[in-house]
Amino acid sequence: MSSQGVLDLRYLDETGFCLIPYVPYAWQDKDEKQGLESQQNKRLNVIGLLNQENDLESYIFESKITGEIVIKFLDKYVQKIQKLTVVVLDNAPIHTSKAFQRKIAEWRQKKLEIFWLPTYSPQLNLIEILWRFMKYEWIETQAYSSWKNLKEYVEQVLKSFGDRYVIHFA
Repeated sequence: MSSQGVLDLRYLDETGFCLIPYVPYAWQDKDEKQGLESQQNKRLNVIGLLNQENDLESYIFESKITGEIVIKFLDKYVQKIQKLTVVVLDNAPIHTSKAFQRKIAEWRQKKLEIFWLPTYSPQLNLIEILWRFMKYEWIETQAYSSWKNLKEYVEQVLKSFGDRYVIHFA
């Protein structure tokens, strides 16, 4: 139904970035030493709604990820929707709280439906692919040299997503 334009299927999730770099592996010559400074610092959090057409709505913030933030994000997003929208998300406590549950009827009246994934199935949430690309491929190592650089890189990737940065969903 999503590919036919009947509904907008969106995937919601949150992630965080900090000055501890996400470098899964690196190559170096046998006697060469390479290092990457890291430091624990603040955390830059992102909440996003992504569909398979690479249309992304996101919000960046430095405070803790809470159910209240997710609710406000969806309250703002629901004002934009033009057709039935289904939001797919995991069973995190912030997505299943009493406050979140109380909003469902209101969102349903505004054409927004909620669909929870089975427990422990992040592979079914497509936005997880975006977070993985950002952390392991698109954000370069120099981003981790300062808080300012990290924020700029994250903001740039999110702003350029769909144009410069694209995921080809099968």
